[in-house]
Amino acid sequence: MPRPVRFNIFAKKADTKDNISLVDMPDGYTGEGFFATKLSDVVGLARKNSIWPLPFATSCCGIEFMATMASHYDFARFGAERLGFSPRQCDLLMVMGTIAKKMGPIVKQVYLQMAEPRWVMAVGACASSGGIFDSYSVLQGIDQVVPVDVYVPGCPPRPEGILDGFLRIQDLVGQESLRRRNSEQYKTLLQSYGIQ
Repeated sequence: MPRPVRFNIFAKKADTKDNISLVDMPDGYTGEGFFATKLSDVVGLARKNSIWPLPFATSCCGIEFMATMASHYDFARFGAERLGFSPRQCDLLMVMGTIAKKMGPIVKQVYLQMAEPRWVMAVGACASSGGIFDSYSVLQGIDQVVPVDVYVPGCPPRPEGILDGFLRIQDLVGQESLRRRNSEQYKTLLQSYGIQ
C-alpha cells in the first residue's frame, strides 16, 4: 500500500487557463496584423526579464541568497535564470554580507568590469550600512565605493526580501530611458565615485 503524501491526498485539477503569469506588453498601437510601440519600451521589457546577476556574497546573506535560488523560492522564475560569475557578462551586482575596507577596491573593480548598463543591489544590513559592525575595518555601506540602486534591509534578509529587491530592480530596468546613461546627471554621479 503506498504511503500517503500530503501533496497528493486531495488531487486538484491543474488550472492553466487563469494561473499563467504573462509579461505585460508595452503601451502601443494595435491594428490588424501589426503592433507599434517605442523602442525604449521594447528594450526595457527585454532587459528587465533577462537580468544576469553577479552574486558577491561574503557571509550569512549569501546563505539566504542560496535559499532564494533554490526550488522553494525559485529566483529563476523572474528571468534571472543564469547566475554569472564573470563581471563582463553580468548586469546586476548583488553585494551580500560584510564588506571590509580592504575589499572596497575589489567591489569597485568588479563594478567597473561590468558592461553598461549595470545595476547594484545592496543585500542586508552589512552591505547597506555596515550593520552591527561599526568598526574601523568594516565599510559602512557599499555606497561609499559604488552607486547603489536598491537596498534590501534585514540581518540577514529573508528570501522574500531579496525577491522584493529584485522586483524593484526590474521596475528600474524596465522604466529606464535609453539615454539615461549618457545624461549629465549620470556622468556627474559616476564622477562623484571617481569613475570616468
